[in-house]
Amino acid sequence: MAKFPSPPIQTKPEVHLWWLTALFIAINVGLFLWQVLTGVNITSPSLVDAIHWGADYAPLTFLEEPTRLFTSMFFHFGLIHLMLNMWALYIFGSVAEQLFGRFYYLGLYILAGLMGSLLSGFIDIQNTFQLLQSNDPKLFPTVSAGASGAVMGIGGALTILSLLPILPKQRFILDKKTLVMVMGINLFIGFTMPGINNAAHIGGMLMGAVLAAIWYMGQRMHKPNLGFMLGLGVGLIACYGFYDYCMQQVQVLEPIWRQILAAMRAQLHF
Repeated sequence: MAKFPSPPIQTKPEVHLWWLTALFIAINVGLFLWQVLTGVNITSPSLVDAIHWGADYAPLTFLEEPTRLFTSMFFHFGLIHLMLNMWALYIFGSVAEQLFGRFYYLGLYILAGLMGSLLSGFIDIQNTFQLLQSNDPKLFPTVSAGASGAVMGIGGALTILSLLPILPKQRFILDKKTLVMVMGINLFIGFTMPGINNAAHIGGMLMGAVLAAIWYMGQRMHKPNLGFMLGLGVGLIACYGFYDYCMQQVQVLEPIWRQILAAMRAQLHF
């Protein structure tokens, strides 16, 4: 993920106005330090450590531990990965928390992260179907983690707001050129550089965009509570529906995924 420049805003956010974002950053940094203190490599964690600390591995996630869809949002593959995500979270989150309100922002962050994990898993499912035909080792499921799905969700939400007419009581003026450029660069990097889980980026961004549009509609209609409830409701239903759809396909793949999971456990001893 590229470094995010700060979108121009009218006033500099004060910490007490975006303490939830600060809490997210503190949790991620605190977990990372805990992992390092227990022996996890600070620059390049092993796959065993990643899985031990809750990273997403589709066969394990969908067959046994669906909680990894959530826990994978709080593990990072090294210090640089963590720093880039936390910098982006600060830039986007400190503004989004004040624009959307703390509770809606919390829901957006979690739902965007979950949708990112789900789309990543869906790609692994489709790759496994192709694997059965081509036997290409590049199509085997991969281990993934990081807050980038949630962060891209926040970035996508701010981008949508920047493209819409400014609300009467909107606190910040968002620079749409900067936001569109930053989001575009990150997607481009995800498509062109190996080792980046662009599916998680896209899933989070789409969820953030949808929730922002619904929230905006509620504000325009002078029914903020309706926008709040409808947005979070749509997000929850979308995540559950997509998860259920993935599980239906996983039923077909379960025999091969059991073999892959057994081989992975034998190789990595987890």
